[in-house]
Amino acid sequence: MLLVFAIGFAAAAFLVKITLLDNAKDEVGLKARIMMEAARSVRSYTVEEIRPLVSQIKTAEFHSQTVPAYAATENMKRLRQKYPDYTYKEAALNPTNPEHRAASWEEDVIQYFRNYADVEEYIGVRTTPTGQYLFLSRPFRITQEGCLVCHSTPGAAPAGMIKKYGSRNGFGWKLNEVIGAQIVNVPMAVPIARADTTFNIFMIILAIVFVAIWLVLNIFLHLIIIKRVNKIAAKAEEISRGDLAAAEFGQDGKDELSSLGHSLNLMYRSLSSAVKLLDKTQT
Repeated sequence: MLLVFAIGFAAAAFLVKITLLDNAKDEVGLKARIMMEAARSVRSYTVEEIRPLVSQIKTAEFHSQTVPAYAATENMKRLRQKYPDYTYKEAALNPTNPEHRAASWEEDVIQYFRNYADVEEYIGVRTTPTGQYLFLSRPFRITQEGCLVCHSTPGAAPAGMIKKYGSRNGFGWKLNEVIGAQIVNVPMAVPIARADTTFNIFMIILAIVFVAIWLVLNIFLHLIIIKRVNKIAAKAEEISRGDLAAAEFGQDGKDELSSLGHSLNLMYRSLSSAVKLLDKTQT
């Protein structure tokens, strides 16, 4: 019984651990998607509301605030003031703004989207010196020819943009080409710690329940089975010594042990009758 309980305890621990870790990962994934959608909302707002207003101002000055990537990144920087471990980046292989240049692992993500054009979302977990992070990424493609006006050649780009960022980066983009990826990083430390705490509490409760069940089963086994089996064994031993004056075994009930006691009594009666008959024959 202890072996069965141990196996059940280990199986429960394995299944609960997997379930809690999956739930923690789902929780982190939800946070990452919320961040991603917030950034995309800022981009849409910039294109639909801010850019038309600024375009009405007749000036040769280049306003970074009209660039969706700039607007989304700056908004997420403000979020990081309160949640520094949460990051958003529009990583590119050849960005106009050097701040958006992809790191080595981000280059791998962008290359993945280039190799698999039908994939619209890529999620993974990476380990850093500060802990594990879940990253959620989506490809950034040039789907409108209007974007190429600023990123085809330096000569076609606005003079204000060239003045601010130079003419060496952010050009040569092509239509429908994956030039980068939107990447959100969300820390997994807190959800995993919460999952570990829940796991430990659950296993302690489960251990207490298993011990209680084991004790109750042992008590019932002793009272209902072991005690009665010992009485049957003692009675059988008395009969085996030839004590024909021993009282019959009480077989109240209709369970298997009562049937065994009834069979023992029948054997005892038969044996007594046979011994008495043998004594009469000898006399």
